[in-house]
Parts: sequence; C-alpha cells; structure tokens
Amino acid sequence: MTLALDPQQQAARTWFESLRDRICAEFEAIEREAGSDARFDYLAWNREAPGLAPGEGGGGVRGVMKGKVFEKVGVNVSTVGGAFSAEFAKTIHGADEDPSFFATGISLVAHMANPHVPAVHMNTRFLVTSKRWFGGGADLNPPLPRDEDTGFFHGVLKDACDAHDPGHYPKFKQWADDYFFIPHRGVHRGVGGIFYDHLEGNFDENFAFTRSVGEAFLAAYPPIVRRRMNESWSDEEYSRMLEWRGRYAEFNLVHDRGTLFGLKTGGNVDAILMSLPPMAKWS
Repeated sequence: MTLALDPQQQAARTWFESLRDRICAEFEAIEREAGSDARFDYLAWNREAPGLAPGEGGGGVRGVMKGKVFEKVGVNVSTVGGAFSAEFAKTIHGADEDPSFFATGISLVAHMANPHVPAVHMNTRFLVTSKRWFGGGADLNPPLPRDEDTGFFHGVLKDACDAHDPGHYPKFKQWADDYFFIPHRGVHRGVGGIFYDHLEGNFDENFAFTRSVGEAFLAAYPPIVRRRMNESWSDEEYSRMLEWRGRYAEFNLVHDRGTLFGLKTGGNVDAILMSLPPMAKWS
C-alpha cells in the first residue's frame, strides 16, 4: 500500500489491524473448542479508482471463516483514500466543499450455525475530510433473543461508555435503536447495542473511546457464543433463524450506510457484501 499516512491515521490503522488479529484468534479458538480446525482465509485487495495505480488509493484485507460454530464470519480491515464523487461528497461529514478523504477501519459480521447463538456486528472507523472523526459501535442480532445475553452484552458496552462519559451509553444506545431499524418492516434488526458517528475534537480522547469499544466487543461476545454454542435446536428454531437472516439482509442492502460507503468509494465488493448471510429465506 503506497497511501501516505500521517501519525494519527497510522495509529488508527495499526489499532484496527491489531484488533482484527485478536478477534480472529479468539474466534478460531472457539472453533477449536468445538472440535473444528476452521481458520480464517485472508485476501488482500487494492482500491481501484480512475487515474490511480494499484495501491495508490489504499486497500485492505478481507478475512472470512466458515466453521462449525461460525457458519460465516467476516472480519475486514481497510485503509483507503482519494476523492468522493461530487454528489456523494454532499452526504459525507466535512466533504461538501472538498471531496478528498481518508478512511481506515474494521468491520465484522458473524452469522452462526446454531440459532441460539446471536449473530453480531461490530465496526469502528476513523475518517478524515475537512474534519476528523471516529464512528462505529456494536450490536447483537439474535434470531431467538435471550434476556441474559442481551443484558450481558449491553452491560459490557455500558461499562465501556461510562468509563469515558456517563452520557455516552444512553445517547449511543438510542442512536443504535434508531439506526438499526427496518422501516419497511417496522421492526428492529436485533436487540441493539451502541452506535456513534462524527465523534470529533480531541483525537486522543476519541481514539481511546474507540479502542474501548473494540475491547468491550471482545469481552462481551465470545462468552455469549461459548454459553450457547452447544445447545440443541429444533427445525422450527432453525427456520426462524433463516427468516430473521432475510430481515438482516434487507437492512444491509437497503439501509446500511457502511454498505453504501464501500460501494461508492470503490471498495472490494466481496468484502463489502460479506455481511450477507450464507443462507436465508423469505416466507
């Protein structure tokens, strides 16, 4: 990758890549505990854009694992730069006058083999236009919600938020509730979590909070997977999971801003669409 990075950009990129490595190692450990030898398969890619040689616009690495517990999990990191189209720049914070941009981040979606194990999404990112800001969050998406799991997931996220600002959790929880909603169905995508964007101002403070979100995900999700992954399920419960996955796909293809951002900025299509489930159904 030949994209030139300043110290803040490099620090964010390095963190996101290190978080990717730790998450993937933990997920592979869960597979080994289940008697599976599944491992992540990694594919590096370069961002393609008119007038740019390979690597000049940055790129990333798509990581995918298909195992016994994780039917399909994708963990992607990307670091890209260039210029938005004039029309798309109008929709991006700080890009309305100058379309040049830089973005680095990690994005994760896991679809599980057992309908009792919640699917999950996590993303954190750092963007630079005429402004600099962090965004991201994590949300739990169980086909068969369990209060114990929901409460534990939210509790870990709340503790991470409270360590930085007591106002973060109620604000970012509501933001997640509002964002992860499927208007044409009138339902939420899952049981929520936190979502934040345009967190700008003090780089060190905002970067520290973003790192805490990543650490909270590692503390919250693997214990839930281990708690549920050996539970038996019925045909009816499996069918419910496939129908719920259809709702998840609808949200990501119709409403998700991250999907649109990736497609509009010349990202790797397979990496962008790794969020889609391996199987789903519509009744």
